[in-house]
Amino acid sequence: MPESNGSRPLLLIAGAGDTGQRLAALAVAAGWEVLALRRRALPMVEGVRAVQADLRSGEGFAALPRRLDALVFCAAPEERSEAAYRALYRDGLRRLLDRGENGRVLFVSSTAVYAEDAGGVVDEATPADASAFNGRVLREAEDELAAHPDAAVLRASGIYGPGRERMWSRARREAAGEARWTNRIHVDDVAGALRHLLEAPRIDRVYCGNDDQSVLEHVLLDGLRTRLGLPALGAAPGPVTGKRVSNARLRASGWQPRWPSWQEGYAVPPEAVA
Repeated sequence: MPESNGSRPLLLIAGAGDTGQRLAALAVAAGWEVLALRRRALPMVEGVRAVQADLRSGEGFAALPRRLDALVFCAAPEERSEAAYRALYRDGLRRLLDRGENGRVLFVSSTAVYAEDAGGVVDEATPADASAFNGRVLREAEDELAAHPDAAVLRASGIYGPGRERMWSRARREAAGEARWTNRIHVDDVAGALRHLLEAPRIDRVYCGNDDQSVLEHVLLDGLRTRLGLPALGAAPGPVTGKRVSNARLRASGWQPRWPSWQEGYAVPPEAVA
């Protein structure tokens, strides 16, 4: 943890949704003073001070301190469009970076920056040359950190966990999955990785945030169907596609996932949870 002029180091979490609030709880427990920036006023976890501000316009930024020991940007757009992504990720991040003095900066990006779609392995050295707008805009946002001396990007794969039931819903349908490599990371492990990188003595510029096991879509869906008491459907016809994301660098830094694969993370169907 960095030294602070006050009694506790000051962390701003920009975008305090599910991931941000989980990180906030971990940071408070570790002794940070935590500010959580949200566009709308919502209840926060205990010990966190909420700041209502708009990353897209800068409205409400006057309430933010000029100096931060750390900044974590983990906001999510409210609509899936190129304009919305650019206004939030690139412009919002730049607005925060330009506002004052920041210590360590972490930006939650996505493995969508990679174009690989033939089943190959990708890591931090793989060219991030996706052509889809979300990948392109996220790369623009990542580039905003180039001049910062103590900054890192966490390229998260598909985030799942409580309240994210898309794959369970797909498993209930009578439709076979594809022979497509998929990648995911539990929301608890995203928060844990961010806390780890906040307090690491040194950090690299880019990390891939993924669990230990990429999995073919049809294998995952059939595994979930088994947990639901439904018969397996096998793979739909078609070539193997997708990518396999390596978490070796993040692992080597000392981080360990609480949920190392989909088998642990999807152990209990949502309706079975008390």
